[in-house]
Order: sequence, then structure tokens, then C-alpha cells
Amino acid sequence: MKKTDSKHENMIRKRNIRNRVFKMVSVGVVDEPVNQMYDILSISALLLNLGASVMATFDNLQAQYGDIFHIIEVVTVAFFAIDCILRIYTAKCHFPKETEAGAIKKYIFSLDGIIDILSFLPYYLPFMFPNGAAAFKMFRVARILRLFRINAYYDSLNVITDVIKSKSQQLMSSVFIILVLMLGSSLCMYSLEHDAQPEVFSNAFSGVWWSMSTLLTVGYGDIYPVTTLGKFFGIIIAFLGVGIVAIPTGIISAGFVEQYTHLSTVGDSTDTELNFIQVKITKNDDWAGKYIKDLHLPDNIIIAALQRNNKTSIPKGNTLIHEGDQLVLGSEPLQKDKFINFKEMKLEYGHSWIGLRIDELDISRTTFIVMIRRGNKPLVPRGNLVLFEGDVLFLYSVTKAGIDL
Repeated sequence: MKKTDSKHENMIRKRNIRNRVFKMVSVGVVDEPVNQMYDILSISALLLNLGASVMATFDNLQAQYGDIFHIIEVVTVAFFAIDCILRIYTAKCHFPKETEAGAIKKYIFSLDGIIDILSFLPYYLPFMFPNGAAAFKMFRVARILRLFRINAYYDSLNVITDVIKSKSQQLMSSVFIILVLMLGSSLCMYSLEHDAQPEVFSNAFSGVWWSMSTLLTVGYGDIYPVTTLGKFFGIIIAFLGVGIVAIPTGIISAGFVEQYTHLSTVGDSTDTELNFIQVKITKNDDWAGKYIKDLHLPDNIIIAALQRNNKTSIPKGNTLIHEGDQLVLGSEPLQKDKFINFKEMKLEYGHSWIGLRIDELDISRTTFIVMIRRGNKPLVPRGNLVLFEGDVLFLYSVTKAGIDL
């Protein structure tokens, strides 16, 4: 029995250590001094590495301070390697639903994992990248993107991702139109210019570069029409290019406006007033097989709607409740009370509660988690329930003056 208890204690100790390391390497979690110091160290290492890489491109500075630049690169790349190892070690905290091996695999093949690995691996394995090891320094630049997560509750990069996802169909349609117009203009220009410039417009695809530079307004001028019809057609394509390229730009701009409008609307209020709830009736519920009029509900609660077999109806007193029905209950909104505070909180990436059980949370004794929403599923906040990224917690707080002792 003692061996079992000792083994359990060791598991708890290892898990707590891993959670502390996870908080430390997560950008923006500054609840403890060591976490804040690690953020400062990480940012300093990144800026020093990038600064040394830029300065080393100047011949006079490289000749004078080349040794210092080399030392900076050795130290900072070693830090990147250690940071990546720590993130692999804490991958289970980041992906709590996965197994140990599954969490590590998911991190390594994620965008963050690929950037972290390629920011140091080519330096230690130059034989695998004999001609392009220096090109992989771009992944160290990409680590700057992690600095945008300093605010764990609002990641601006998510706005870009959300806009691209929400407007993906429109963007793909506009790109398809550009490709069709590019191919068509290439074929037309070949027909008009082949006889005058056989060495330039030698086949149907030789005009693709011209059409791309004209439609996208790059305008290098290395390939251009010389015939009268070719120049006239080139003018038309140039005008079309201005309008066609503006289509995806307008789509993305509209998406940003919609997204920021939504965020500002959501951010105007942190309190959540629940006026309606949806309840599914199971065979074990007392309401199954009863009429609405026999439920004896309080006066301030009504059954606003009833969903049965994907059909919604307004229930009456003689409506019989069946197993599988979904009832929408409405009540008066929560009244403002100086002793009561009801809030909704979403666990974003890097939040210190992610990966912890509810009974491990450092939470005030006057604050209670009344419900957890995971996806579309409500969960009962039991003590052994582990919190995941994306969970929405409904918190009910009562001040000391409002406690009924």
C-alpha cells in the first residue's frame, strides 16, 4: 500500500513539475517571477541572434566583431535547442487529450514545432543542409510571431487566420479567375506576338510570365509586346489586372472589418446574462410523460420552445413531453447585485489553468465554477475534471458581505 501511495505521489510530483515548466515556456504567463524572467530571456536571445545575423552581413563589422557574433550565435542557438526540448517535454500539457507520444508528435508537426526545430537543427547538422543552412535562419525570424502571444487572451494573429478561413471560398474563386485570365491572355499574346518575336513568345506558355507581371502590376519589362495589336491587348490586360487583383484585397479587407467589429462587440461586455437554457429530456427525467401544465414551474420561468424530431413548436399547457424532446427554458435576466458577480471566461492558449484539475486551481473560496462548456457540450465541474484549452468556464462570485453564514 505504501509503494502504491509513493508511486502516486511521484506521479503527482512529476505532473506538477511539468505544469510549472509548461507555464514557464508559455509566452505571456507571468504569474511567477521565473515565468516572467524566462519570457525576458527568450526575447533577449531572439533579438540578440537576429541582431548578430544582420550585423554579420556587413564586411567591416564581420572583420572586427566576427568572433563576438559567432559566440552570440552559439549561445542563442543553444538556448533555442533547450527551449524546443522543454516544449517537447511539456507537449502533454499543451495537448492533454493526446497520449504522451501523440502529444509530442502533434507538437513536432505543428507550425510552432517546425519553426522551433528548424531554428536550431540546421546549425548542428550542417551536413544535412550543405548549401542552404544559412537560409534556415528565416525560421528564427519566424519565432518573432510567438511574441504576439504575450497577451494570452487576445492573439492578433488569430484574426488573420480567422479571416482567411472564413473567406477561403471567395479567395479561391478570385485566384481561379486570375489563373484563367492569366492563361487566356498568354494564349492571346502568343497568337499576336509569335511572328514578330518568335524567340520571346516561342510557345503558348512563354507568355505566362508576361501575363503574370502585367496582371499583378509587377511590370519588369523584360518581355513586352511590339506589335500594334499586342500593345493594345497589353493595355486591356493591364486595366483588367488592376481590377482583378483588387478583388482578393477587398475580400480580405471586408473580412478584417467584420472580424474586428465582432471582437469589439464581444469585448464590450465581460458579464454574461443567461436568459435561456436548453434542456434535453431523457427517459430518467421526471418531466418525461408529463403535460406542460403539470410541471409546476416557478412564475418567472417559462418553456419558450419545444424541439421534437428537428421541428420547433410553441408548447401549450396540454402539450405532452416525450423522451428526446429539447425544451428551451426562459427566465428573467440576472439582476445586478453588488454582492454577486457572474462571468464567462474562455481558457485561451497559455492560460495557467490549462492541464490542471478543478481541485488544483488556485481560486477564491467565494468564487465557484458552476458550469463548463467544452465545444457544444456542457460539463459538470467535478473536482477531477481536467481543463483543456478552449474550455468556457462560467464563474459565480459572491462577496464576503453577500455570504449567508
